[in-house]
Amino acid sequence: MRTFHCDHCAHQIYFENTVCVSCGRTLAFLEDLRDMASLDSAPDGTWHPAHGAPGGAYRLCRNYEVMHVCNWALPAHDPEALCRACRLTIVVPDVSMPGAHEAWFRLESAKRRLLFTLLSLGLPLSNRHEDPPGGLAFEFKADIDPSGEPVRTGHSAGTITIDIAEADDAERERRRAAVREPYRTLLGHLRHESGHYYWDRLVRGQAETEGFRARFGDEREDYTSALDTYYRYGPPQDWQTRFVSAYASSHAWEDWAETWAHYLHMLDALETAAACGLSLAPPTTGEPALAPLPANLRVDQMPFDRLIAGWFPLTYAVNSLNRGLGLADAYPFVLPPAAVDKLRFVHDLVARATR
Repeated sequence: MRTFHCDHCAHQIYFENTVCVSCGRTLAFLEDLRDMASLDSAPDGTWHPAHGAPGGAYRLCRNYEVMHVCNWALPAHDPEALCRACRLTIVVPDVSMPGAHEAWFRLESAKRRLLFTLLSLGLPLSNRHEDPPGGLAFEFKADIDPSGEPVRTGHSAGTITIDIAEADDAERERRRAAVREPYRTLLGHLRHESGHYYWDRLVRGQAETEGFRARFGDEREDYTSALDTYYRYGPPQDWQTRFVSAYASSHAWEDWAETWAHYLHMLDALETAAACGLSLAPPTTGEPALAPLPANLRVDQMPFDRLIAGWFPLTYAVNSLNRGLGLADAYPFVLPPAAVDKLRFVHDLVARATR
């Protein structure tokens, strides 16, 4: 993701900030401009960019102003009370439950990062009101819903469901260890499940199907049976030579969703590196280097070979920094040539879909 600065004092700010810690100004993400801005309040309840940024009057999203789980603002003339991001969530947790409000806040924060990337890429993104059969929706549910059925994180017919227990760091770590995953985050969940949604939008019934099957396998294989086999017997012994993760070996759809998530990881991290002016020039001859990237570069528009060439040294550096802080690797994966080819397929598909 790109980096942001307060337009009042030029201090660095984060995408999630509501107040500049340097000058104390109110901040919001302006969805129409896709930028953070400091705002002045007006007597009529609207807000205005403090330094003449393009755009007129704005209203804070209701979930910003009342529920404190958002930081987006929408044009004042917009009839909706919720911003574009919050309108996508059709089921929210019962905030009277202990920990539910904090879980909702964390889920919405991760979701907005996903949406920023999807919007930046120019991918089709509509809600159920705009596009009832093809729109995207999110459900953030408690572990046991009122019917008594356990909530399962997943995707079905355009709806991404996340068990809010995943927002609890200790519980998510327990689940990660139980299934022997090297990586499990809220943003990772959302990126993975969005892959299933975009498979339906970009691959299903399209000319891309043949290329998909040549790399990922035949999605017509029985999905439930394939997952039962995976959970009973584990991944094939050679999975590390063919897949980005063990779970990707379970079924063609999961291989696609895992690869899609890794592609979004890669774009986001490289865009951040470019925005920070990061470059890597190891003193040892022959080690992978990361050449400086223009701060305003659209990394999704880079040739794939340059993208992946920058990814390898960046992950090595980031993992080394994490280890120096006593943390686990930020990117605990090794990409075999077959997985790189799948990432290339995703890159090329996104490029064609967003021309």
